[in-house]
Amino acid sequence: MLKIPKTAGGWRAIFYSFRMANKVGWMRLWKAMTTKNACKTCALGMGGQAGGMRNEAGHWPEVCKKSFQAMVADMQKGITPEFFAKYSIKELQALSSRELEWCGRLVHPLYAGPGDTHYRIVDWDFAFNRIVKQMKDHPPEQHFFYASGRSSNEAGFLVNNCSFYCHQASGSGLTASLGTGTATVDLQDLDKTDLFFLIGGNPASNHPRLMRTLMQIRRRGGKVIVINPVKEIGLVNFSVPSDMLSLFFGTNIASHYLQPHIGGDLALLYGIAKLLIEKDQVDGSFLEASTEGLQAFKTMIGELSWETIEKDSGISQAQIQEVADVYAKAKNVVFGWTMGITHHLNGTSNVRAIVNLALLRGMVGKPSSGLLPIRGHSNVQGIGSMGVVPNLKEKFLNNLEGYLKTTLPRSPGLDTMACMQATYDGNMKAAFCLGGNLFGSNPDSNFAADSLAKLDLITYLNTTLNTGHAWGLAKETLILPVLARDEEPQLTTQESMFNFVRVSDGGPARYSGLKSEVEILATLGSRVVGDLPNLDWRALRMHRTIREMISQIVPGYEDIAKTDTSKAEFPVKGRIFHEGHFPTSTGKALFSTDPLTSQDVPEGLLRLMTVRSEGQFNTVVYEEQDIYRGQERRDVILLNPEDIKSFGFKEDDEVNVSSATANMGPIKVRPFDIRRGNALMYFPEANILVSKDIDPVSRTPSFKNVFVKVSRYKAEAGKTPLAVV
Repeated sequence: MLKIPKTAGGWRAIFYSFRMANKVGWMRLWKAMTTKNACKTCALGMGGQAGGMRNEAGHWPEVCKKSFQAMVADMQKGITPEFFAKYSIKELQALSSRELEWCGRLVHPLYAGPGDTHYRIVDWDFAFNRIVKQMKDHPPEQHFFYASGRSSNEAGFLVNNCSFYCHQASGSGLTASLGTGTATVDLQDLDKTDLFFLIGGNPASNHPRLMRTLMQIRRRGGKVIVINPVKEIGLVNFSVPSDMLSLFFGTNIASHYLQPHIGGDLALLYGIAKLLIEKDQVDGSFLEASTEGLQAFKTMIGELSWETIEKDSGISQAQIQEVADVYAKAKNVVFGWTMGITHHLNGTSNVRAIVNLALLRGMVGKPSSGLLPIRGHSNVQGIGSMGVVPNLKEKFLNNLEGYLKTTLPRSPGLDTMACMQATYDGNMKAAFCLGGNLFGSNPDSNFAADSLAKLDLITYLNTTLNTGHAWGLAKETLILPVLARDEEPQLTTQESMFNFVRVSDGGPARYSGLKSEVEILATLGSRVVGDLPNLDWRALRMHRTIREMISQIVPGYEDIAKTDTSKAEFPVKGRIFHEGHFPTSTGKALFSTDPLTSQDVPEGLLRLMTVRSEGQFNTVVYEEQDIYRGQERRDVILLNPEDIKSFGFKEDDEVNVSSATANMGPIKVRPFDIRRGNALMYFPEANILVSKDIDPVSRTPSFKNVFVKVSRYKAEAGKTPLAVV
């Protein structure tokens, strides 16, 4: 094990950035980072026309390790044809995610067909001809598209399906309660917030630039309430590298830190609400004027016993009372959450419970207060805005039909898990993946590999290798190398998690022969679909043409047509709520009354959450180490020291970890500050333990709450499922 630092960020982050610069050259990296292009990592919105390393409010320097990692990965030397001639697909499967990422930049189209043991270099004509033939030979319902947040709005507008594996529970929950599926606050709102609830997230590792905002809240006397089963050092103390005082002395982040059971969030949130209602610490005038369903919610909350709340949450009434008192005294409150809330079978209920809590005190629909789903990839929200969903909203669909002067199908589409299941059942013939790692993003890795293997053709558009290229193979597999955001020949746009559209200038390509995603999609559209009334695929190779369409079709994006002349960035209209009127049928926010489901854990089992490490972004592992958790490797399970003792283990014992879907081993046992009865392992390696069960509303898998059994390692354990679960 590594020594857990006393503070996160700081000099460690600075020295790591220096190491990244040494990989590709300091001047090259500086030039790349200072261009006017939106950050390639999280959705906080760095770069764009504000300039490199600036946020959308203009603050400089605004940068983090994740930004450097993603940029350096795209600046690697190109992978030569000799590499693929030497290393077989089976040998690629032996490489870790990190090793695949650092093999180099993809610079040639690759193909593996039936019986092929190696990828081989092909030309673009071969690739286009194979995709076109597949699409023309089979009906549309036998093909699906998958998109990640790496792509631009312009590319996303040309495809029609997206992953529901991250924040869809946020979109579903917010829409049901408020009529909107995104954040209700902008970045400036956080400047006057005096209380921030951080629920189910670890931005110190995954969204480091948010830590500056939390630092500023604490400095002006505000509070930060952290709710997380795991004690993360970065949420206790963080050294912001761009602030000298914080860099040298660190900043205390959490004023209160609650560690509920994994899956105990709903009970905890209901407990806070129960106390507010019982003490009449609610905003009566706001509730009367701007909400409905309050009485049913009060009735449901009143029937919950404290015995149930304490058992399910793992938190005592006294601890809940303490944070409820802090909330009751706060004037401006923002609730932020990540996948620790959404990656559950009741993820939508979790989100709606957060909304309920905000509504009780009128902390949504006013300045400096509101709701903030903390998005992961830099344009994942923009991809959703572009209609990359199974079913388009009615206004979007009507606008699209009016523009194209044609009638479009109204048949329902499939979410990602439904696409994977349809593929496994033999009802899909081909998949087209616009970035991301479809295999690595899926639960039940055995199922994912078996499912994708049944496809006739899968096409990946990526800049570097990932585990999907080694394990997510179809009968025929194509990997198409694409330009990175800062290499685009034309201007592109992205949307931050604050509903703010960024403008990226692009730049010169680092390698010849690569194509932009838009060029690839427009070429395929022309050859498969052909021109339609008011739709010229040749014209759609020009990004400005796509933006003109977007301005007339996507609600709130009317200003995007001006970006080519002004390069002005803009907020999406109708998203930020500073008044107590909401886009629901009645104009009022709706309280939810989702039941508190049982959290009983079978005897001898633990609740397991899968998480990303400090050296990781989404499915991409840049470093094996997780320095903030003191881990030098990823094949570990982190347990409370008392659980290790009760099971008769000691540190670094090798164990099998079994779930209903599979068994993993050998895995090393490590002690950590996590609530008893709970465990932590790394995503995506531990995906094999996660079942295909999904939240029935958002269709999101439960990566954060898996029942597992931990036993001494036995090599013959294989993939035997745990029958008791």
